[in-house]
Amino acid sequence: MNFKQLILGAVSCALLAAALPAGAAAEFGTAAEAEAMVKRAIEHMKAGKEQAYADFTAKKAPFADRDLYVTVTSLSGPSMAHGQNAKMVGMDMSDFRDVDGKAYFRERFELAKTKGKFWQDFKFVDPVTKKVLPKSMYCERESDVIVCTGIYKR
Repeated sequence: MNFKQLILGAVSCALLAAALPAGAAAEFGTAAEAEAMVKRAIEHMKAGKEQAYADFTAKKAPFADRDLYVTVTSLSGPSMAHGQNAKMVGMDMSDFRDVDGKAYFRERFELAKTKGKFWQDFKFVDPVTKKVLPKSMYCERESDVIVCTGIYKR
């Protein structure tokens, strides 16, 4: 291998490495985007909760974007909207646990009552990769419900 081939190879590797983070950032949602989605969802609810819940569950923009989606859960347990799985709407979430056995909804209810706005960690199925991954969910309490959007940790 001559010097020119070596330099060309090094430059190619550097360009490829520089391109990867930009592509990965575009493929998956960020913490800032999750927080912004929750705020948009709360604003949308002010025009009518029932229509907002239907919009969130329908996986329509701006409430569904890549791996970001909105969930709404009543403080008494039932799911009001779920942007990834419509079958969860109406289900009592109180006893749901992640793959490690963490009762994350009970924790979420307590955090909503004590903090109002918070991040919560648990494990859930990523809609992009279809794998169970660590997830951080940003949530805000709005009256008697908790509005959340999460990011997956890769």
